[in-house]
Amino acid sequence: MRPAWSVIWFTTLLGCAQGLVVALVLAGVVPGGASVHALRDGLLLAFALGTVALGCSFAHLGQPRRAWRAAAMWRTSWLSREVLAVPAFLALTLASALLLDRNGAWPGWLRALTLLAALLLWLCTGKVYAAIAFIREWATPLTPLNFALMGLASGHLLGAAWLAWQQAPAAAWLQRLALLWSLLAWMSRAGALARLRRLRRAGSTQGAIGAGSRPVRQVSRGFTAGSSNLEEFGLHAGALLLRRLRSLYMLAGFALPTLVLGAIAWSRPQWPWLLPLLIVQFAALLGERWDFFAQVDHPQNHYYTAAQ
Repeated sequence: MRPAWSVIWFTTLLGCAQGLVVALVLAGVVPGGASVHALRDGLLLAFALGTVALGCSFAHLGQPRRAWRAAAMWRTSWLSREVLAVPAFLALTLASALLLDRNGAWPGWLRALTLLAALLLWLCTGKVYAAIAFIREWATPLTPLNFALMGLASGHLLGAAWLAWQQAPAAAWLQRLALLWSLLAWMSRAGALARLRRLRRAGSTQGAIGAGSRPVRQVSRGFTAGSSNLEEFGLHAGALLLRRLRSLYMLAGFALPTLVLGAIAWSRPQWPWLLPLLIVQFAALLGERWDFFAQVDHPQNHYYTAAQ
């Protein structure tokens, strides 16, 4: 499929914001782990990232003024649930920042709700794609798992860099948690790619036109000119380009952070080292998310693309 950059930025930025909130919630549990200013400003940073991500999502709407209708089907649609979960997560993050006391603690119920909102938002975002059964590349529990693990990896790395800049003691174990999440995200994404290599193309030309078992030979792609079906559901990129992209983001987004964090995990966190690593990882995760959408071979392509 043709990747939409608005959705790529939305999911990657929002996942990082969620991971940062989880990291700050954990840092706030430890007495003296971080100052109230470090926690409050970190939560405001997460809120800002989430707000920018929400703004990116509006670029994907044909009629932004009708965006409220996206929440109308929340009983049956994971997309509608995501539309409701995003502002709830942002509101709880902002409330957490405003309700911190002088010791850097906030009400336990609010901390629990904020953590739960981040986890539920990952579930909703992942299930938007995993629930589409006819797109086999997405229809797997690995989809929401990968969304969560990548967000936790980038968010904890950002949290470690932020608290290291603030000289907070909690930065040390956030750095180690970033190592753990990066390793798990690496394993999970590698598993998803291995599954992708074993997938067989869904559907057939016969099934696309309802011809049953009778042999059908396609002689036309269905259109004589350009159309949405050809532009949005087909990607004109070579297999070599996709293989190189996957090698690059697996190296820069997972292998490199894991190796670097493993080497410095038990040393004092230094934000000048963590910040460039975060930038490299985030750029690689944008490439990973582009490939997540580009890898899809939509069943409609049996009829609307190349003739056989």
